[in-house]
Amino acid sequence: MIFPRECKEIGFAETKPCGDRVYFLSDYGVRKTAHGYEIIRFHKDFRETGLMRTVHRVEVIVPADDVTWYTFPVNIHDRAGLIRLATESGTRATIFRGLDEHITFIIDPDLSQFLTIHVYDLVPPSLPSLSYAIRDIEATGMFENIDVMFSHHLTDTGLVNADVHPCRAAGFTRTLDADPMHGGELIAGCRASAGIFRECYGEDFQLNDICPLNTVKKEPFITRCCQTERIGPAMVNGLSGSIIHFGASPPAIYAAVVQLAAAWRSK
Repeated sequence: MIFPRECKEIGFAETKPCGDRVYFLSDYGVRKTAHGYEIIRFHKDFRETGLMRTVHRVEVIVPADDVTWYTFPVNIHDRAGLIRLATESGTRATIFRGLDEHITFIIDPDLSQFLTIHVYDLVPPSLPSLSYAIRDIEATGMFENIDVMFSHHLTDTGLVNADVHPCRAAGFTRTLDADPMHGGELIAGCRASAGIFRECYGEDFQLNDICPLNTVKKEPFITRCCQTERIGPAMVNGLSGSIIHFGASPPAIYAAVVQLAAAWRSK
């Protein structure tokens, strides 16, 4: 796969104001032909030191008939997302135009070099905070330099058999944080929920444990927990991953993903 890290590595022009010279950082070019756009590589004079360098040879690396220009503007920093789009183009190469008018391209798209991080989260609430935040951060291109993609595993707590759920914030009508208990309730919750019930009402309850830690089946993983002492790098069922707090902010989630990817690759 060829996918330049920086758009400044790619030149795109339909005229030659400086003759057969290109900007010193431009290693590739997108050139218009009668049949569409082809992708070329510049072979420059390595002895020159100016901003504009003489091109001794132009190499066509993908001809126009095997290049697709993606129709819509994109965030060119969302590398995993662009590779997915490129695999759907049906051609060897796909050119993308960014929201800021810069361009990039992908030749022979391949996601195998990306690390898949498994995200375990709960719904409702309608927007699971960890999973949603990761999708949002990914779409902004923040994970551009660490080459990760995500597989989301969501448990719908609304389908769990229970009389009581943990809190009103999830949208349930009878919850441990807002309603009195009478004994004998079946609670969809975790060990914190069980602890709250015991301290307030005693032992007359059953727990249907919905802690996302119990759903972890693949590594590396990231999930969330309401108990601060569990936060950080973790081993769950012999699997390696990271746990963030239920109320973790996007910056904290981003930092946890970066740390997790670095730790996994260092093993």
